[in-house]
Amino acid sequence: MSTSPAPPTRPLRADAERNRQRLIAAAQELFASRGIDVTLDDVARHAGVGVGTVYRRFANRDELIEAVLTGAVRRLADHAEKALTNPDPWGGFEEFFLATSRDFAENRGLRELVLERNRGTADAFVDARNGFEPAARTLIVRAQQAGELRDDVEPSDFPLIHLMLGAVTHHTRDVAPELWQRFVTLLLDGLRTRRDRPTALGAPAITEDQFDRALT
Repeated sequence: MSTSPAPPTRPLRADAERNRQRLIAAAQELFASRGIDVTLDDVARHAGVGVGTVYRRFANRDELIEAVLTGAVRRLADHAEKALTNPDPWGGFEEFFLATSRDFAENRGLRELVLERNRGTADAFVDARNGFEPAARTLIVRAQQAGELRDDVEPSDFPLIHLMLGAVTHHTRDVAPELWQRFVTLLLDGLRTRRDRPTALGAPAITEDQFDRALT
């Protein structure tokens, strides 16, 4: 017996789509600044809608996180693939390290999702993460084979390095939001095997008053 074709999916009404975009924008801001532990109530309040509106668009927080952050994880793979086209092994490694450091500094939720493995267990995130890790390893090996990157560095060192940088960003985000660049430069100089002279640091040191405010 033949069955009737399923009716076409109707697009969201204009007001419903506007609410969905407001929710996504609000979630992007909150995940970036506060991490992925924010609640759906937080997102609804930030978007200026009722929490029922959130649940009509997204079944749970994980579904909202997937809608907001999967693309950000995939951009890490784009950074790696782009860096691999750089003919200079150190230049490609440095390019990727700087790009990922900036993404993690500007988006706490992304940092948590990628670096804290118990957070990003959904298939979409695992697939996206697996998409950039092989290319990142290639960048590391290529720079080591060129004699530019310390040969005692392992790929597993880099998530921990980014967690260290994340601690800087976490404490200084409201005091000196670009301070992470200073420590990225220090790290890159320490990772490189050949350096005629120290690289100029990307941001000034914070004052004692800023330090007190950052750690309070």
